[in-house]
Amino acid sequence: MMTTARIGIVLACLFACSHASSAGANEVVQWNETTMKAIAANGQNNIVSTRTLAMVQGAVHDAVNAINRRYDAYYFDGPGDPAASPDAAVAAAAHTVLVGIVSASGTPAQRGAALGLVDQAYAASMARVKDGPARNKGVAVGRAAGASMLTLRKDDGAARDAPYTPGVGAGRWQPHPNPVPANPPIANPDLARGYLPSAQTGWGNVTPFTLLSASQFWLPGPPALTSPTYARDFNEVKNVGGKVSTVRTDEQTQIARFWFEGPGAWNTIARTVLTSRSADAPDSARVLALMNFAMADAYIAGFKIRYVYDLWRPVTAIREGDNDGNDATAGDPTWDSHQNTPAVSDYPSTQSTFSAAAAVVLANLLGDQTSFTFTSGKPFDGITRSFTSFSQAARESADSRVYAGIHFRSACEDGLALGRKVGQRVANIYLQPVKK
Repeated sequence: MMTTARIGIVLACLFACSHASSAGANEVVQWNETTMKAIAANGQNNIVSTRTLAMVQGAVHDAVNAINRRYDAYYFDGPGDPAASPDAAVAAAAHTVLVGIVSASGTPAQRGAALGLVDQAYAASMARVKDGPARNKGVAVGRAAGASMLTLRKDDGAARDAPYTPGVGAGRWQPHPNPVPANPPIANPDLARGYLPSAQTGWGNVTPFTLLSASQFWLPGPPALTSPTYARDFNEVKNVGGKVSTVRTDEQTQIARFWFEGPGAWNTIARTVLTSRSADAPDSARVLALMNFAMADAYIAGFKIRYVYDLWRPVTAIREGDNDGNDATAGDPTWDSHQNTPAVSDYPSTQSTFSAAAAVVLANLLGDQTSFTFTSGKPFDGITRSFTSFSQAARESADSRVYAGIHFRSACEDGLALGRKVGQRVANIYLQPVKK
């Protein structure tokens, strides 16, 4: 429930947020944007954020769908009063899920900021619905859909880590450094240097949203250290992905910066296209739910696989290149990656996995040959790029990790393959049109 104190938190930020929605965007699209802002205020990392987005968008879809049944429900099947306001249902579903999640996440300051932002957006949504009885009916169905989603995901394993000890020897992941200075900058000097423990060790055990299991689609594993393919990957990232590189072009540097944002970029893409097409609330809700289900499951599947193969990152591999048993690789103990390397093993690249999953869903629902332009968010905000298809964007997102010096090529290629399978399954099975 809202309180005056919570609404008053970070008032200046909330005023800006309340005026930042895309012109002409429907309530579903606006709440997706609000969700991204709440995730940032709450301090959630990219991995955790995909669960939050999938939960919010799934509840929003089911709330709207209960009022006007156009597609199969994901979980909450209503019923909803046909006289209910869909806009009120969207706001209530998103608000319910977000309050449930952010109340238990982040520092006290982060929780307060996120809750204040969400409450402000909810108050603004309610003010836009002038019909009191319709608003109340919409709130009722939205609250029910949101509560159902919170119950469904209550014990999904997201809060549990798994035991993990870094391996020893060539090829095994080990804590690694960031470039000096860190890129992007990190204010805390202890975090800026890197060498952090492996992150989200239990994420591969989280219950998927759509997959039968996290291991439903498996990958063959990284190339052997002594293979020509490994030498190719090693030398490519060493040359193009270093902090100092005479090979990386200015555009490749921009690409690495542009895609650093993570899954939020794909939500921006979806909002941009949906708004340009004047998509209505039910169709927008379906697209955003399916895309975020796919990205969440892409992360879960990717983490299940990466903790099995446990491959070292390029920065470790290149510094230890004289000890990998491959005569076609040469070590450089002073090599630094262009960007900060996430504290988790290399294979597969989950940036590639969630990008391919999102692109396949969007291609299935909106057509792959869709042109769009969008601008990057933090930490490298303000870069604008244009694309002629979703698949082109996914490919560039995967390439960005090699240009950044933080993934081998095979990790990106196999990550794309995994993501395509996840995305295709989601698009083929879930939230299908209701047969009349």
